This record gives sequence, C-alpha cells and structure tokens, in this order.
Amino acid sequence: MDEALRIYDYLPISYADKSEEAYIRFLWDAFETNYNAEKYEFANLAFHLLYMSFVCFSVWQIRAARRADFDKAMVGFQSDVENKLASAETPFKFFENLKEATIFRFIKLVGCSNEQVGEFSKFVKQRNRIAHPSGTVFFNSKENINDQIEQVMTEIDHIQQHMTPVLHDCLSNFLEANADPEEWEYSVPKDQIDAALIHAHYFSQKDIDVCLAFDISAFDGHADAAPIRELFDAFQEAYGSEE
Repeated sequence: MDEALRIYDYLPISYADKSEEAYIRFLWDAFETNYNAEKYEFANLAFHLLYMSFVCFSVWQIRAARRADFDKAMVGFQSDVENKLASAETPFKFFENLKEATIFRFIKLVGCSNEQVGEFSKFVKQRNRIAHPSGTVFFNSKENINDQIEQVMTEIDHIQQHMTPVLHDCLSNFLEANADPEEWEYSVPKDQIDAALIHAHYFSQKDIDVCLAFDISAFDGHADAAPIRELFDAFQEAYGSEE
C-alpha cells in the first residue's frame, strides 16, 4: 500500500474543477477499499485508471509545451478527432476521442523509444484481459497486486524522468508570458503562479520539484530578465522545501 501511495506525488495538486478531483479521489477509494477487502482484481482496475490519468496529465503538458510536435503526432487521425484533441479543454477529454493505448503515441514526443512505449502501454493489454469474463482471477494474492503496483510505479518514474524538458518549457513559457505584473489576472504573485502555471498545467508535486531546479540563468540577457527572475523567486519561495 505504501508503494501505491506514491502515485499521489505524480498526480496534480490542482484540478480544473471539483468533479475531476472527486474522480481521482473515487479511483483511489475504489483501489483502497478493494485492496483491503482482498478483491485485488478490482483494486488493479482502479489503480490502472489512476495510472492512465497520470499519462493523460503528461500528454496535456506535452501539448502545452510542444504544440507543433503534438500536432504532427496526430497525422493519420481523422480530422474530427484531430480537432477534438487540439481543442480539448481538460486532459480527460483526450480519452473521449482515442483508444486508450493510442495516447502513448504522444509520450514518444519526449524521447521515449518504441520499446519503452511498449512497456508503458502493456498495462492496457493486461487490463483488457481482466476486464472481460475469462473464468480466471489474475490478481489473486497480495503478492500479485503488490508486484503489479511496483511495475506500474516503475513505468511512472520512467515517464516522469523523460518529462523534465517539457516541464521546464512549461515554466519558461509561463515566466516569459507573465513578466509584466500589469497583465496578470491576479495581483498576488502566488495566486498568478497557482492559476497560470500549477493549475493550468495540472502540475504534480513531482512536476513542481523538477521546475524548482530550473536554471533561471537561461533568461540572462532577456529584456525582462529582472521581473522574470522575481517571478521565479516567488515560485521558489511559494513551493520550495523549507530547510
């Protein structure tokens, strides 16, 4: 169970609306209830949906930071699907228009090989196998489900490691776009950071940790270097670990 709890570090700390947050909480409750009741097959189904939600949030960030690449990756989709993916207002809308395994096509945009993508998507095939009547219970012991959770978390770790450049791009774009406080939606720096960075990009604690290590010297020489650095300092102050 402790290993499963780690997934919360990879899930957003802020959602578009309460229903999305309630959905993630529902999935965790379903996982935990079935895990504790030793109904491991159903616990796995719930945990799988948490995993796929994480993937969805990652693809959302890729679309935000690498829009041109994202659009190219849609080549071959029907035009109506392309339009819906391009205009999706929340990450969850992606799955209204894609088969579940297809979402991993976009993970390749962060430098993952076909072999790695195969590892990421293998859980979809496993889920499909147990989501239909088979006469067999695949996850019939705590050892089985714990091993599955460990495998899933390993792949989440791998995806997260590839996301660093994308997350830095999200931060960099935010800093540059919000260099002028007069154009902010909010008057307080933290409120602007929460709305336009953390909330807009569905940042998790892991995402925040990655962005805290961003090299702000990349903006040295920029016309707005001073206010950009001040905004980054406000981000570090708000979300940096207390010593």
